[in-house]
Amino acid sequence: MLARAMPQFETNFFQSVELHSADEMAALGARVAARLRPGDTVTLAGPLGAGKTVFARGLIRHFLPGEEVPSPTFTLVQTYETGNFAISHVDLYRLKGPKDVRELGLDEALERGALLIEWPDRMGPELPADRLDIVIEGGGEEGERDDERTVKIIARGAWVPRVGDLSA
Repeated sequence: MLARAMPQFETNFFQSVELHSADEMAALGARVAARLRPGDTVTLAGPLGAGKTVFARGLIRHFLPGEEVPSPTFTLVQTYETGNFAISHVDLYRLKGPKDVRELGLDEALERGALLIEWPDRMGPELPADRLDIVIEGGGEEGERDDERTVKIIARGAWVPRVGDLSA
């Protein structure tokens, strides 16, 4: 199971960042990528169209410039081999709950590298306690074209001492 004991740190880290474009969302993904290590989990939450895949694209392209990074909505898991470790980009939107997640082999993917998980709420108790949560607010509403987003960054466990300031 993915849920693991979390290292003991006094508090979680929280930061809120205001973004004004898809380019800024991708750049935030690249800044997180600079801190990413094997064994890490990054979650992406927000409504449809909020920018989760744009963030993921920025993160992955930090390691693999020019890489095509589609949403893995239908494949569920897309793995990218970087020079040092694999990044598994996971989209759980179509899953019903934690039982379905167990069949994806995410434990093995985490052993090989890092996980980038869209729609983490589908994991329930299977979600690793040691993670970086990216919660995107704004946009995604039907008919709304506004690029303004508030991104809440919550570091838990091993992410706390190394996340630092992620604003531009």
